[in-house]
Formats: sequence, structure tokens, C-alpha cells
Amino acid sequence: MKLAIIGAGWAGLAAAVTATQSGHQVSIFEAAHAIGGRARAVNCTLPDGSPVTLDNGQHILIGAYTDTLRLMRLVGVDPATALLQLPMSLLFPDGRGVRFPNWPTPLDALAGIAGARGWSVRDKWSLLRAATGWQLAGFQCDAHLSVTQLCQALSPRVMLDLIEPLCVSALNTPAEQASARVFLRVMQDALFGVQGGSKLLLPRLDLSQLFPDAAALWLKQRGAQLHLGARITALEPQGAQWRLHGGPEPGDQFDTVILATSASETARALANTSQAAPDSIANEIHQWTESCQALQFEAIATVYAWGAGASLSEPMLTLRSSTSAPAQFAFDRGQLGGPRGLLAFVVSASKSERATLQAQVLEQAQQQLGLQLQAVQTIVEKRATFACTPALARPHPSVAPGLFACGDYVAGPYPATLEGAVRSGMTAVATALAGASSPL
Repeated sequence: MKLAIIGAGWAGLAAAVTATQSGHQVSIFEAAHAIGGRARAVNCTLPDGSPVTLDNGQHILIGAYTDTLRLMRLVGVDPATALLQLPMSLLFPDGRGVRFPNWPTPLDALAGIAGARGWSVRDKWSLLRAATGWQLAGFQCDAHLSVTQLCQALSPRVMLDLIEPLCVSALNTPAEQASARVFLRVMQDALFGVQGGSKLLLPRLDLSQLFPDAAALWLKQRGAQLHLGARITALEPQGAQWRLHGGPEPGDQFDTVILATSASETARALANTSQAAPDSIANEIHQWTESCQALQFEAIATVYAWGAGASLSEPMLTLRSSTSAPAQFAFDRGQLGGPRGLLAFVVSASKSERATLQAQVLEQAQQQLGLQLQAVQTIVEKRATFACTPALARPHPSVAPGLFACGDYVAGPYPATLEGAVRSGMTAVATALAGASSPL
């Protein structure tokens, strides 16, 4: 097939690698002049004037991200050197919390719960009993349940120290609003499914080096075309093919097109497309965009701060968060290959304005970590992820004949994570190939 992929974020590049590996002719069109989408490197300067490479959001991976890790290896990135592997740890600055031992799955989770610091026997028993119930139920539950409702039998300490931090980090949605079904899927893979699935994998490289740059080189070596600064404004059906409007060569025709841009950008391009499409295709596009437009989005903020000699006791610490102390996690970038003294604070489901948020996080660092820091840069992705709410109907990978979509917001088992994006790209290609091989 001659296949066009619009967007060179992690989903689009995963789709491109998958299609190229299957022997198809791939062209990628990216409106920006950089690849990686919402998980890429950005250049900045420290307060002392020295240059530093940051990311446009602090990300982590876990061992359960099997498809992301597989594609990294395929394009030449060795996870063993690119990622710092640690046992699952959700420790607070005061030492409370959970740390798993380096044991096989699921013994690591059971031992971590049994040895949780600051937890009573009642706290530990409430979680072990609930986890056993989830496992017996096959990690399935009513689609309309929230995480808070799912966990109502857990003690307040377990909710505060484990469930709420896990939920907001994985689903970027507060527990009282988050989908219990999606949360259980992540818990199943991370704690009880994939061997080593609970391992924390913290990037030692910037996010561009972690996958996008290597993927682009791998694709180029195999004949794929990557066009930067190429904004596709609309698509036009031409018989069994699609004509692209915009880009370096307007009028290019493709057998299949995969839209790998954000939900809003994809909906905008499809709105232009439907105007020139036959009624049958226009109706399919309208139905798809309606489900897309029903999504609500959450912001993620990353506050980078620096202090001479500043460091954390762990590469990653969980913080006590509140309205006035909004960061849920702190990362010591000095322990992850960056300059000593550079920290990253992550605020999931962020609500405040940038200046307010930054001031609150610096005060939080002083109060909870005893660190006096200077702001380096605060990056707010206002539409970083969709709100992963109960019974949410996410858009399907198939839009219309020969037209598909991928991205972490597209229907799938995972929330808006790097693994969710990668899997959606692979699914879009598989769906496209299945449609192309189906008999008329």
C-alpha cells in the first residue's frame, strides 16, 4: 500500500514503523519542524546561563509498556541504557509509602504492600483483600464506576498514599472522576500481568532521543519519506484513494491515510474533508468527529526548577498534593543524566495559571523538601490528555473507507500514556491492513 501518516508524534511514528516493517510505502507529514508531538525535547537555559535540554513534559514508563519497549529496541534504542530501571516506588519525602522489592511478579506487589511504611495492619489487609477481589473478577468492573467507588472499601491511608497517586499519574484524572475499568487494566498489567510490569523506567535520555529521533532515522534508512513543516489541511476522496491538500506536494494520492495528530487537529482536518466528500463518507466523518468532540481534556504542567546542589533522596518522590501544593511528583534530573541541581515537578490535571502554579510549586518544594529553588521553565500542555472518565466512548480507529486515526485518545485499553499512543498507532495500521485485505 501507499500510505500517508499525518503527524509525527509517538503514535504516528509507531504507525509508520509498523507499516514500513510490513513492507508498505510510507510518507509522514508533520506540520511542525520537530517530531515527537507532546513527548519531545526542548532547549532551555539554567539560571547560571548554561544550556540544558528539557522535555516538554516529564514522562515515565513502566515495565508493562511492552509495545513501546519493543519498538524502541526495533529502531535501535536499548532500554537497558536509555532507561533507569527501579522497582515500583511511591515514597514520600518523610519515608512513608510503598516500595516493591526486586522480586518476580506478582510477589513484588504483595511484598511491597506487606512492607508499606506508615501503614497499619488494617491498611495493608484492606488493599490485599481488594486486590484479591479484583483478580478473582478478572480485573473487570462496571463501566460506570469511578476509581473512588471501586476502592471504597480501602482505608483512607491506602487511598492517600497509593491509589490517588497511581490514578492521577496513570489516567491524569482525579480518582473521584476516573474510570475504574481503565484503572484496573493498568493495575492488571503493571502489578499482576506482565513479568516485571511494575518496574519504573525513568528516561535517562531526552524524550526525542528515547524513540522519535531513532524511529525517524530507521524509517529514512528503509525508504520512508518524512516531511516536516508540512501541514495537511484537508483530504479529498478520489475513487478508492485519498488526495492530500497542503504539504510539500499538494495533490499526492494515497491508498490509505492515518491521521495521527491531536484530537482537535484531526477533527479540524476532517471538518474540511467532509465538505468535499460524498454524503456516505461525510456522514461517517460526522459521526466520528462527534465522538471526538465529546472528549474533555486535562492539562499537565511540568515545573523545572534548579538549586545549587539540590537533590532528592530518590530519583522520583511522591509529594503531598493539595490545591495550594499542586505537584504530585518530583524528579531529580541530576540522577537521570541531567545537570546536578535540576528538578522536575509534575502537576497532573492542572487547573491553575502558569505563574500561580510555578509559585505554588516552588513553595511546595520549600515546605516538603526543604529546598530553595529557582524556576527554570514551566511547561503547560493545556490539552495534554483526555479526561479518562467512566463509560467514556472514545473515537474508533476507523473513520471512513481508507481513512483511519490514531493517538492516545483513540479507543483502546490504555489511558493517555506513551504506551497508549504507541498501541493506537499499531492498531490503526492493523485495522487498515485488515480492511484492505477484506473481500468486497
